[in-house]
Amino acid sequence: MAEEQQISKPKLRIITGTIFGLVALLCMILGGIPILILMSVIVLCCSKEYVEILKHKGFHPSLKIILLADAVFAIIAYFNCNKLVPFVFTFGTVLAFLWVLFRGRQPYIANVATTILGFVYSGWFPMHLLFLRDIGSNNHTMFQMLVKPNIFNDGLGYVIFLFFLVILTDVGCYYFGCNFGKHKLAPVISPNKTIEGSIGGIFCALIGGFVIAYIIKLPWYHALIAGLLVTIFAQIGDLCESLIKRDAGVKDSGDALPGHGGFLDRSDSYILTIPIMYYYFEYVVNSGSMWTSVVNFIQGIF
Repeated sequence: MAEEQQISKPKLRIITGTIFGLVALLCMILGGIPILILMSVIVLCCSKEYVEILKHKGFHPSLKIILLADAVFAIIAYFNCNKLVPFVFTFGTVLAFLWVLFRGRQPYIANVATTILGFVYSGWFPMHLLFLRDIGSNNHTMFQMLVKPNIFNDGLGYVIFLFFLVILTDVGCYYFGCNFGKHKLAPVISPNKTIEGSIGGIFCALIGGFVIAYIIKLPWYHALIAGLLVTIFAQIGDLCESLIKRDAGVKDSGDALPGHGGFLDRSDSYILTIPIMYYYFEYVVNSGSMWTSVVNFIQGIF
């Protein structure tokens, strides 16, 4: 009976991961409303799981304030209203203080801090995917901004690059860690992760990154730098979520995804990676003047 459960769990993990991955990939390709719905659902579930995890630690962040900030962040990201971001952070922080002062179960400053961390970590960071997907779009009219008909833009290639490199990082870390792992990467936070697995994840991500970069016509030096950024921050994001769970004494963030745990468990590698890659592709790849001398130097060496 135990062997059947051990066999069925990996199969269930593969089935769930495949379905979730295909749906996510389809929404990313379509862009517009589909990716907005996808990110809204993921952020909603991640925010709820985040609050439940913190409750095990004895903290009580305000889910209502987190979800309100998440909803405004979604609108800002979808319509590229960057100027409103400081407004949301300012009033989200003020609301967090007011909630603890007058409505909170416990008048602890930790509840203010965890509320702010909640809408930054589970809301603002992931919503950068909407910014990333829109890079290179030419949506000027109100109708174009709402429907986003320009599906095949630079952002599509960047999103696919990010999506598959995170998967390759996870696969590489798992395979090399299981077969060659001897030295612990972060024994206190995540004892199952090894240095060998981490290096294997980087290797797989870089190989896949060069292949995808060739397809989307991304120069090799950007493929190298972007590939390193993706695989490194994917692993850091995984460790950050492990840190939150271990500090709260929780094994999984939830049970919404059979075989994977919760949405935070499945998307932890993307949370830090998405904003990092948006800023890299937007301000380095798409405006490479500041990098011209560096690129010419590297090209000269090769």
